[in-house]
Amino acid sequence: MQRLKQKPDKKIKKPDFSTKEGRGMMAYILQKEFEYILNIDKDTEQPFIKKVKEDFVPRFTKRIIENPEKKIMIGICGESASGKTTICEHIKKSVDKYSLPVEIISTDNYFNDISELIKEYGSFDKFLESGYDLDAPSNFMTEQLKEDLRLLAEGHDVLTPQYLINGSGVNIAHSLPAKSQKIIAVEGLAAMYDNVYDLFDVKIYIDIDRKEQEERFLARAASRNQNRENALKQLKYIREASEKYILPHKHKWDIIVNGSVSIPYFEQIIDYLYGVTNNFE
Repeated sequence: MQRLKQKPDKKIKKPDFSTKEGRGMMAYILQKEFEYILNIDKDTEQPFIKKVKEDFVPRFTKRIIENPEKKIMIGICGESASGKTTICEHIKKSVDKYSLPVEIISTDNYFNDISELIKEYGSFDKFLESGYDLDAPSNFMTEQLKEDLRLLAEGHDVLTPQYLINGSGVNIAHSLPAKSQKIIAVEGLAAMYDNVYDLFDVKIYIDIDRKEQEERFLARAASRNQNRENALKQLKYIREASEKYILPHKHKWDIIVNGSVSIPYFEQIIDYLYGVTNNFE
């Protein structure tokens, strides 16, 4: 696998971000470095970046120049077991390593509380077998998600809900603290719904091979109180939901990345970008 060359230790003069010209210089530097990553990445055995919309880079750099105070909102979506959570976990590692101004929000925590319905059916699996469309937009608290993201974008910290993934269907309101950082990364299915999707400056879709998706889904079944048979049933449901709610909108996303890429290579990209943005005196 090819490696990204590390940035030279020599510092360059930092642009004056209080001026439009300075922000334009920084945007130009980021654009050139992004193009460098794309060119190197496409020649690797397993590229991370599969597709980028033609207008994405100029559109994003223009936004940075014209509205520098606004928080950068990043949406991350993909099918179940595509690698959304794994990638976000490694972003979090880099956040801790470099003290980066990033907050990560999972839209899974905005599932409606369905605990009473699960009790009525006796178990989560029986509840799912009843035909309940768990991934439908109406089963997410999208209005609260939009409001929380609006507050974060405006500089306010919030308490998000917490949906328990133990099969109970319980959602605990105002449970998880979220800070209004310079970059807000939002991952999960609800990030692609129309009334949430439009909030993002950068929209990343994580693609995954179906065979690898199944292997990942079954591997994590035990931690979610599922046996293999029930996990396969849920995977079947999830794929049907993907055909309905996710795949038809895949083409709208700015960047499509490979969810099968090696994590060390992904971390290398983050390290490189960190080097770029801190290569100033």
